[in-house]
Amino acid sequence: MNVNIAVGKAAGTVSAPNSKSMAHRLLICAALAKGKSIVRGVPECDDVTATIECLSRLGARFVYGDGNTVTVYGADVCNASPTDVLYCKESGSTLRFLVPIGLLCGKNVAFTGAESLFRRPLGAYEDLSVDKGFVFSQDGNSVVLRGPLKAGEYRISGSVSSQFISGLLFALPMLDKDSVVNIIPPVVSRPYIELTLQALNEFGVEARWIDDHTISVPGGKGFTPTETTVEGDYSGAAFYAALNAVGGEVNILGLREDSLQGDKIYEKHFASLCQGIPTIHIGDCPDLGPVLFAVAAAKYGGVFTGTSRLRFKESDRAAAMAQELAKFGVTVTVHDDSVVVYPADFHAPTEVLYGHNDHRIVMSLAVLLTLTGGTIEGAEAISKSFPRFFEGLKSLEIEVTENEN
Repeated sequence: MNVNIAVGKAAGTVSAPNSKSMAHRLLICAALAKGKSIVRGVPECDDVTATIECLSRLGARFVYGDGNTVTVYGADVCNASPTDVLYCKESGSTLRFLVPIGLLCGKNVAFTGAESLFRRPLGAYEDLSVDKGFVFSQDGNSVVLRGPLKAGEYRISGSVSSQFISGLLFALPMLDKDSVVNIIPPVVSRPYIELTLQALNEFGVEARWIDDHTISVPGGKGFTPTETTVEGDYSGAAFYAALNAVGGEVNILGLREDSLQGDKIYEKHFASLCQGIPTIHIGDCPDLGPVLFAVAAAKYGGVFTGTSRLRFKESDRAAAMAQELAKFGVTVTVHDDSVVVYPADFHAPTEVLYGHNDHRIVMSLAVLLTLTGGTIEGAEAISKSFPRFFEGLKSLEIEVTENEN
């Protein structure tokens, strides 16, 4: 799908999408709880659908109601016998969260997904398989594993992704004895671990930090069914907030002021980019990278550190943004763990923009096109996390024309 965006000043009120990150976590907890749970505000996007479909193949049952409410009947995953491959689409969260859960049953469990998904590192689980004696075999675009997972002490690197740690935190409470997760520093994206602990707590699991790098996980009790609501998403809201940074007047509803989401920090970072040429570390909020680069391009430039993990997203996000920002006359240099966006004579793009099959690239470029006008090819990538993004943009008095290829 190609999208044409006309020049305009965004103005009005818009609701933040519900949090994809919290939806994954709450739905997984509900699927592990024996009994009936209700999760309200489940976002309609490809990643969350992937998690629901995979959990269904492990025995959980999901019933959709009104207002994005999902009733979840938990599964006995420790005795599951999945015969179908678990298809994760492009969702790294789905795959990394569910691998330890798949190990609970002690039977062969196979995962597959898009080619781009399996370019993301999975070595943390491979290392654990050697240490703990379970099977973890990756072959092209698939992974086959076999447990059982056992209670005990787990040492896992915190330098690649917090999703491996969260995956263990979901599975270990299902075991009969207590466990401990020792995280080898540095710990990237710590706020996402806090979100996992928050979700566990809502479902009666009292996992907690012992110190800065150690989490105790109680066993023998499992998850308790509950009713809960998915909070608003700061990651998605950041694209509407970026419109304010480039001259808009947008009010965003539906965000918790006390949220633990790490991407809440966009408020501080946008302010810095509007004042000068800041140095911003994004190691704990890598999903903000593309939209921060976009705002930097439209303002005064910026230096960004902690960017190495951007290579392993739906696209190589730093390289993709450098390629697209060049069309606006902006020079970007990409280093191993930093990105520099140089001040430039920002102008309308000289050619059609490309979304790189990446939802966050598409939405970041859309923010810039409200200043210049232009076209994005491959805009359908937004369905991964925020299918109604362009509807929200239209409600803010921006002219958007969607054309099927």
